[in-house]
Amino acid sequence: MIDEQTQRRSTFWRELPILLGVAIVVAILVRAFVLQTFYIPSESMEHTLNINDRVLVNKLVYDFRAPQRGEIVVFNSPPSWRGEPTETDFIKRVIGIGGDHVRCCDARHRITVNGKALDEAYLNHDDGPNLASSPDPFDIVVPAGRLWVMGDNRYHSGDSRDQYKSSKDVVASTIAVDAVVGRAFVTFWPFDRAQWLSVPDTFSGIPNPR
Repeated sequence: MIDEQTQRRSTFWRELPILLGVAIVVAILVRAFVLQTFYIPSESMEHTLNINDRVLVNKLVYDFRAPQRGEIVVFNSPPSWRGEPTETDFIKRVIGIGGDHVRCCDARHRITVNGKALDEAYLNHDDGPNLASSPDPFDIVVPAGRLWVMGDNRYHSGDSRDQYKSSKDVVASTIAVDAVVGRAFVTFWPFDRAQWLSVPDTFSGIPNPR
């Protein structure tokens, strides 16, 4: 007669494949619809994000609201932005949303959004401490349903500013809101660089577009 312990062991091994299958399905669903990890392949967001940092991206948040100024987003890049055909996912900071008047630079070399200057303490200053917030001037209005995005390493970033410099086409220099995959909200690797990717205070109080 089979004792109770042997019976429990037999039940466990019969159920294990089912449990593993359920766990795999849940992981796939979470990755597809809720959370995903991304690694940083370039220097364009240094030193907020360095090469090979890993970030966690919330893929669900923009199903309920639009991206906001100051957030770091992952998006499917327009083909014209890609140095290589395989460079499909980009990560940048949202500077302007639809209707925003974004200009560089004011008398203190700062970007302004709807007339409010941004004091961007997060910018990379490896190339010099007193550089302007953009290596190139621009004065644009973001089209509806699109985003003006820039890297924190302004002098080494293929972003909206870089695209506008070459094309002077504000549509081609912005990304569609629908192209956004999700919001990067935390750096989790390497451990000594773990941090929340919150919206900087300078983005508060920006007036609505006129």
